[in-house]
Amino acid sequence: MRRDMRRVERDKELTIAIDGWSSCGKSTLAKALAKELNFIYVDSGAMYRGAALHAMRKNLVSRNHVDINRIIASLADIKITFKQNSKGKAELYLNEENVEKEIRSIEVSNSVSSVARIKEVRLFLVKQQRIMGINGGVVMDGRDIGSIVFPLAELKLFMTADPDVRAQRRYEELKAKGDEITLEEVKENLKLRDEMDSTREESPLIQTDDAIVLDNTNLTPQEQLIKTLELVKKARKT
Repeated sequence: MRRDMRRVERDKELTIAIDGWSSCGKSTLAKALAKELNFIYVDSGAMYRGAALHAMRKNLVSRNHVDINRIIASLADIKITFKQNSKGKAELYLNEENVEKEIRSIEVSNSVSSVARIKEVRLFLVKQQRIMGINGGVVMDGRDIGSIVFPLAELKLFMTADPDVRAQRRYEELKAKGDEITLEEVKENLKLRDEMDSTREESPLIQTDDAIVLDNTNLTPQEQLIKTLELVKKARKT
């Protein structure tokens, strides 16, 4: 599938925005697509998880409590970066600490939507995301990439899948990491996050009119990559 990428200048390359529900495989597709196209990959969801972890460590957020004012005040203390590990995978660093594993925990999953819905948090991270993708040649996934971060992206995807399939995928991912969790807990977490993401006041999760829906309920990662590469070819011709 790979071909000689004699690319045009970066400022003439595509910007690819991938949005969708939790545990739809957005990051899996975005990473594979970026690798195939030799683009920059930015996991915006990881950035919000990093902000949520920061708030959790300062006891500013829990399942039943969100100290919005103190979270906003603490943004100046947050430095989020991505660094490649020895296998070439980008991992998130919070204030120079590798927190990649910690931000994927169910505890962070339970708090991230509460932090991500705060307007000042979103403005803080959207500014950084736009800088990362200012010259194109970028694949970014999240909840508001096509609607807010890159509204003029040349290719926008909205990913979805059957809720039970999504829950099973997430459950297997967490169990493989050694997390003690039940499938029912995962289903409840996804249901709550979907509701919070789609109903929040600031930058809710929406499917933009120009986004292409990709339902991967019955697709393997390789099959969805092939379908998306065809869409990339079409976008490059327009």
